Amino acid sequence: MELYQFAFKDRSFQTVKRFFKSLKPLEKRFYGDRPKSGFTENTVFDSELVLYNYMMKITDEIFQVGGGNLTSAEDAAIYLICFENHCALVDAGCGYSQNRLLQNIEKCGVNPNQIEYLLLTHCHFDHTGGAASLKEILPCQIVCHESEADFLEHGDNAVTAAGWYGARIRPFAVDRKLTGARETIHLGDRTVEAIHVPGHSPGSVVYLTESQGLNVLFGQDVHGPLHSDLLSNRKDYQASLHLMLSLEPDILCEGHYGVYKGKEKTADFIRSFLRADE
Repeated sequence: MELYQFAFKDRSFQTVKRFFKSLKPLEKRFYGDRPKSGFTENTVFDSELVLYNYMMKITDEIFQVGGGNLTSAEDAAIYLICFENHCALVDAGCGYSQNRLLQNIEKCGVNPNQIEYLLLTHCHFDHTGGAASLKEILPCQIVCHESEADFLEHGDNAVTAAGWYGARIRPFAVDRKLTGARETIHLGDRTVEAIHVPGHSPGSVVYLTESQGLNVLFGQDVHGPLHSDLLSNRKDYQASLHLMLSLEPDILCEGHYGVYKGKEKTADFIRSFLRADE
């Protein structure tokens, strides 16, 4: 089940249902009859967040600009961080809807040329397939963990799971290879912390930052899955889930399950995968 969070002046159930139905023609227009990871009859709506010009405004400085109905249905979520004129993207999607992604960024009031970093959470195709073409367009440094850089630089279609999508990943250079358990990335006078959380993949990373007094965690594949093709490690995965719980985020931005707001909701979501993995 996916979670999408919006704000309504009238927060009644009927208002949410009318809003849901209004999106159906847009889904048909953009996706036809193809499967998609967007709104379904089981979608849970939460009134904490705001739909901003069809983008998801998470804080005044953080938006979801890709994934689901925002770009290609195959994309994992793509998030935009913008601290004044210093911006970063978290993940790149598959690369099938780059024009829509760039338009979404502009609709958030951001010039794509302000993007200084592309922060990759791990090497899988639904998160990195668009990185090579974005690098050709944007003046950004690509960041990922050193243990997965070779898979991206040499175009490993097995470990990146590109083959799962019937695709081939375009190789690209990684500008900054994370080596430590925790490293700091500077966006102007603000910071984003990269934290190594192996398990789902050897070089999985979450990014932690503060916005409007809230700790925001970009934990793209908290849910896994674990698979031998992905070089997953169950023991590491369990340890990483405990580490993410210890960070006590106020907001969790996940790759496929939406955005969770509130320490209790984020902790419950993370714990659910600890219980599932027992």
